Amino acid sequence: CRYSGPDNYISCEGGRNLAQCRLVDIASASNFHSFKLRHFHLDLRLNFAVKEMTGWQVLELVPIQPGAHTLVLDSHPSLLIHSIDCKVPGTTAAQDITLSLTYRVDPFTDYGSSLNISLPASVTRPHRAFQITVRYTTTDGPAIWWLDAELTCGQTRPLVFTQGHSVCNRSFFPCFDTPAVKSTYSATVRVPEGVTVLMSASRSAYSKQERVFQFSMEYPVPAYLVALVAGDLQHADIGPRSRVWAEPCILACAVSKLGGSVERWLNVAEDLFGPYVWGRYDIVFLPPSFPIVAMENPCLTFIISSILESREFLLIDVIHEIAHGWFGNAVTNATWEEMWLSEGLATYAQRRITTEAYGEAFTCLETVFRLDALHRQMRLLGDNNPVSKLQVKFEPGINPSSLMNLFTYEKGFCFVSYLSQLCGDVKSFDSFLRAYIEQFKFTSVVAQDLLDFFLGFFPELKESCVAQREGLEFERWLNDCGPPLCEPDLSAGGVLTGPVQSLCDLWACDPQDPEAIANFNLSSWSTFQTVLFLDRLLDRSPLSNQVMGQLSRCYSAQLDEMNAEVQIRWLQIVVRNSFYPDLPRVRGFLHKHVSVDWTRECVHFNLCGPLSGLQ
Repeated sequence: CRYSGPDNYISCEGGRNLAQCRLVDIASASNFHSFKLRHFHLDLRLNFAVKEMTGWQVLELVPIQPGAHTLVLDSHPSLLIHSIDCKVPGTTAAQDITLSLTYRVDPFTDYGSSLNISLPASVTRPHRAFQITVRYTTTDGPAIWWLDAELTCGQTRPLVFTQGHSVCNRSFFPCFDTPAVKSTYSATVRVPEGVTVLMSASRSAYSKQERVFQFSMEYPVPAYLVALVAGDLQHADIGPRSRVWAEPCILACAVSKLGGSVERWLNVAEDLFGPYVWGRYDIVFLPPSFPIVAMENPCLTFIISSILESREFLLIDVIHEIAHGWFGNAVTNATWEEMWLSEGLATYAQRRITTEAYGEAFTCLETVFRLDALHRQMRLLGDNNPVSKLQVKFEPGINPSSLMNLFTYEKGFCFVSYLSQLCGDVKSFDSFLRAYIEQFKFTSVVAQDLLDFFLGFFPELKESCVAQREGLEFERWLNDCGPPLCEPDLSAGGVLTGPVQSLCDLWACDPQDPEAIANFNLSSWSTFQTVLFLDRLLDRSPLSNQVMGQLSRCYSAQLDEMNAEVQIRWLQIVVRNSFYPDLPRVRGFLHKHVSVDWTRECVHFNLCGPLSGLQ
């Protein structure tokens, strides 16, 4: 059956009812199957001095199962509940009654708790709407990041932002914290003077006299895509439907790096996948403490400011978030166990956009770079690690955020590419994706929805039993551990990847040929070529001290002038091979980029051992 929201299933076989067709989200404590969430409203006051948000939330709900006398919402120990009221509808609005409700908070997992609200019988009649008001205060939950002024780019005023993916927003507001549930929302946010508030909303307004921002999202979204940022933010228009927001000290740089590109990318995406349904596509650049590179919040992409150093990485990351406007935001994975339905499809869509905009060779180069990283992660985890499945089965208590990995992106991409290859024509697959978006827009899906729709769209493929093709069965793609069953042909990138491999091979020779090596000029290469070269050198570690000395003499000064994506890879080689003459460069890099994101990179690449002696 196709899951299309908590109130109904479509195409259930054998006449099964809702109770028999329940979708299980092991990461949610809520009873989202029992109610339809029509809309919710947040009314919040931001207090930077004590780092709290205080206010209330109004949820408009409709019971869809008889006997649902308890409403269970996802919450978090950091969320302090003050009171909960229920508006009981009368025959007229004047006769509405407000009741104070009893509730309890129970443990659920280390990433959340359950808020159990007892409902009066008068509001639990199926298909009759009622409202719940929850008054609460946020404290130090995982969704909300309060930054003191010295941690911002401008270091003049504090800033706060939220990050909901995957299951963090239950510490921002009580909710059905599952991607299976979508609703519209609105918000009123009260702030001190001089603070600008942005949200992932399709409409906004501001009352300067009252210092109140109003937001509304007119399209249904899951809880994790509700996002807020507030601080010293200014904007500049970069297209007819796009605006860049940033702290004043980096706004000009952000505008210069993006220019008119965003509208061009949106137009290419619309030609491929159909209309962009969200209206605006704005971008806000956040300080380096932003815990991930970018987040596809609808209408307002959050992206880390340090990405501005590399034009190519900025290009790829923005295009990837644009692709989420179709794959992930408009059509969403119904559970976190099938995250590839968002990330794998968005990665495929991103590469279709870059192919149309920048050519096949560039796209193949970026893909080779990412697939190298996938195989690197595979060697680290082992071929039989269950996190390498596309359909990951969570154990109770496992935080879905901890299972974000390259398999959801790159193995998912390879499966989608394989489906495209089955069509024999990439344009035909573009047509399928447009139809898929139109069919499932603003709903949440499981893998079977995608595959059934694919086989229905191409009946000749269904008749030839492509889903059971030996060695490439759809079921194996979804449930086998290990690397992708096949990878796309990337030979069109050879003009860019060939020189990289040739230089790697020269450095692998013993002895090296200095004249041949000197024929390669890294300053003429693209960022992706350079990082691919350095990653492949890292894969060959340990390198002898003699080779490291030669590499340093050839490249270290040159690499010092390049962007952080390049520098960090050279420094990984330095630390992995304990090349002490260049360790001061590691210290200088960390001093310049001291932040959460680079610390995370260092831990990920096991750099901390030799760094322990640095003062």
